[in-house]
Amino acid sequence: MALKKDKQKVLGEIFDDERIKTFLDYEAPQGVDGDFHVLEKAYRGMRVENFVTFLGFFTAAKRNINATNSQGQSLLDIVASHRHAEDYITALKEHLAK
Repeated sequence: MALKKDKQKVLGEIFDDERIKTFLDYEAPQGVDGDFHVLEKAYRGMRVENFVTFLGFFTAAKRNINATNSQGQSLLDIVASHRHAEDYITALKEHLAK
């Protein structure tokens, strides 16, 4: 017997500003930098247009755009190795990521 999925995968969801701001509230697991955690969640969960908006809220909240993971990598370091991340890289650099 085949089981029916209870949810359909949503691709390319567009978030309004309130939905985008909710990413600022994600709690990081113990031992993970909170700023890095929300940056990574936003990168992995948003289209570039939404990510740009998120970065505006993130930096306005005085969060650390250069926060690092446990290996000392910033989100920019990680994204730089992704093939189709040019627009995300540009957005991060425009918000002073290094």
